[in-house]
Amino acid sequence: MTSLADLRRDYALTSLDMTDVVADPIEQFRRWFAHATEAAIAEPNAMTLATVSDDGAPDARIVLLKGVDERGFTFFTDYRSQKGRDLLAHPHAALVFFWQELERQVRIRGTVRMLDREESATYYNSRPLGSRIGAWASEQSSVITDRRALEAQVHAVETRFPEGTAPPLPPHWGGYLLAPVQVEFWQGRQSRLHDRIRYRLTADGWRTERLSP
Repeated sequence: MTSLADLRRDYALTSLDMTDVVADPIEQFRRWFAHATEAAIAEPNAMTLATVSDDGAPDARIVLLKGVDERGFTFFTDYRSQKGRDLLAHPHAALVFFWQELERQVRIRGTVRMLDREESATYYNSRPLGSRIGAWASEQSSVITDRRALEAQVHAVETRFPEGTAPPLPPHWGGYLLAPVQVEFWQGRQSRLHDRIRYRLTADGWRTERLSP
């Protein structure tokens, strides 16, 4: 068995300098995301979402980015889930994207708020029917006895909304917007001397600075 201490990879694909980035971190993210999409990376919108519970315990999980615009980054979930309860207690979170094929990370910190119901409904109605049914059937993060209990809930929802009846947006489900206050672009380099450029929101706008690896 290979020792964990011996597992390492040297990054040498490209570099990142202050002259390589634009003034707006959202636009810079869009450019990097386009590169990730063009590189045919599996689920380039997969991101780690880190939250803090009401008793100060950190938690993290993978979710999918479903929108990015001048306001920030959007994702959707069950408000009753652990992440939903965390965000109710502490409306601050961090996101991390890792695109291994490009030897890149993007790290984002910011404040979080719920999207309005109209925007959440627009996205919900675009989802496959099975996913819309699932949002009604599953109380995310709650304890269930077994898989059959979940399948019974799905069947109950399918009975409630028979074929041809579009299930409406559940009251317990919707979107969140993370408005960034820090965005870091990380490019892997040789000997762990990585390039790190951070955008930090100040009273005068975004400030860009280079960080030591």
